[in-house]
Amino acid sequence: MIINNFKKNILAIIFLMITALFINGCQSHYTPKPRGYFRITLPKHEYKLFDTVFPYTFEYPKYVKITPDPYSPHEKYWINMDYPQFHATIHISYKVVHNNLIKYLKDARKMVVKHIPKANAINDSLIINPAHNIYGMVYDIEGNGVASPYQFIITDSSKNFLRGSLYFNLPPNNDSLSPVIEFIKEDIRHFLKTFSWKKMPEK
Repeated sequence: MIINNFKKNILAIIFLMITALFINGCQSHYTPKPRGYFRITLPKHEYKLFDTVFPYTFEYPKYVKITPDPYSPHEKYWINMDYPQFHATIHISYKVVHNNLIKYLKDARKMVVKHIPKANAINDSLIINPAHNIYGMVYDIEGNGVASPYQFIITDSSKNFLRGSLYFNLPPNNDSLSPVIEFIKEDIRHFLKTFSWKKMPEK
């Protein structure tokens, strides 16, 4: 069983690396230009624990409101992390893996690739945390007209899969939103750092 799980972990990591290479091959290179940012007051980063009957736990910002996904009421472990002051939402979707991890990875890749026409660059980085059985990828999608500038996926490679994506309820203007995007990225990094799977009772 340990060997099988190890093989699954290796396969998941290899697939994630192939995904990274595929997206890197599609990106365009550019020379950054100086940017002007609007003045905005950002709150201090403070977090509290999300630990419920969900199959995962993490720390989230105190200034965020967590709500069920209104468009997927049948998905009881899908949530939105709303930033009312920024008109922004991190959409979190969760799936149980039943020998279909590759499908979920491909679907997640499609959600990233669809932003290529508006993107100046897509910077990806691997998440490898064997101590907590967490493997995944973060996608930093640059471009003024990109609808979702930051996305991520994580899995334990055998039972659980989770995807997150940042969207603004505003017309895409990521140059002016840059301070807010960077602020929320820090929250997402904290989310990933404190995330862990929970063992759920067998049904």
